[in-house]
Amino acid sequence: MTKRVYNFSAGPSTLPVSVLENIASQMLNYHDSGMSVMEMSHRSSSYLEIFNETKAMLKKVMNIPDDYQILFIQGGATQQFSTIPLNLMKNGKADYIVTGSFSKKAAQEAQKFGDVHIAYDGSDQDFKHIPTQDELNIREDASYVHLCSNNTIYGTEWKYVPDTHGIPIVADMSSNILSKPINVSDYGMIYAGAQKNMGIAGLGVVIVREDLIQEHQEKIPVLIEYDTLSKNDSMYNTPPTFSIYVLGEVLKWIDSLGGLEVMQKRNEEKAKLLYDYLDQSDFYKAHSYPENRSMMNVTFTCPSQELDAKFVKESVEAGMTNLKGHRSVGGIRASIYNAMEKEGVETLVAFMKKFEEENR
Repeated sequence: MTKRVYNFSAGPSTLPVSVLENIASQMLNYHDSGMSVMEMSHRSSSYLEIFNETKAMLKKVMNIPDDYQILFIQGGATQQFSTIPLNLMKNGKADYIVTGSFSKKAAQEAQKFGDVHIAYDGSDQDFKHIPTQDELNIREDASYVHLCSNNTIYGTEWKYVPDTHGIPIVADMSSNILSKPINVSDYGMIYAGAQKNMGIAGLGVVIVREDLIQEHQEKIPVLIEYDTLSKNDSMYNTPPTFSIYVLGEVLKWIDSLGGLEVMQKRNEEKAKLLYDYLDQSDFYKAHSYPENRSMMNVTFTCPSQELDAKFVKESVEAGMTNLKGHRSVGGIRASIYNAMEKEGVETLVAFMKKFEEENR
């Protein structure tokens, strides 16, 4: 078997080895059912046990209040860019905080369905900054305020929950969900694609306050109607069964380590290793401002594009992969999600030191 590499991909991302091993051991015969989870009917008692256990584990790990619904859906986070305004834009108005590529795409999609006001746009600062409370221009009559809590491309992260004066916050948490404890009640809705910190591609997770989905406009396509999905327990049609199962296994792994408090400590230690080295180096340059740095996606550049390319090439030879920055910005991006072990980050920092010494 080829040795596993340190996979710094922004998504789909690395998974815990113990989770992969457990899934592999059950691939042909899950718990003496005589079949794989991939072969099970989503209505069978064997699968319903997996489904219900996964929902219960997510509620436990994130401490989700009873008045929130958990929905498992297909289409990932991007499908929610349309689904959210169709369901939640009650008065035809919504405010969007644009701090990166995905929040910008979400705002552009929402404009198809109503009056979208940009409460902040960080594009003129190359998305290096998360706005302070004073920089936000939020309307009093917005149905909701949308933000992206962590920006994978630019390496920035919200460190506070903005005061929206009672207007529900809708947060895209695709790349930092489960990385630290949060107060779910601070948000009207949280959504995420699973393929970064939750599991594998094919699953979108929505955590939404019940009162927000009870009334909505008519003539919404049935599979993107939150109320219908809720009433059918995410099973109006066949859900992404295997992806839900993997999410459950990842949640068990997090719980076994001590929950989100432990995840936060682990993630802070890994991020500190990288940022401390970047801060003392005059060779590499971090993209985001120090007060806004992401704990999940560390973005930086070498002194030239040629050295960026050389860095990526030689990192592969050194047992690492997927360190190339997003195609829209270039540079280097190290995604250090929950499943990235500290040893992987230590290996990266050692390589960075060696590369700097050899290429000055």
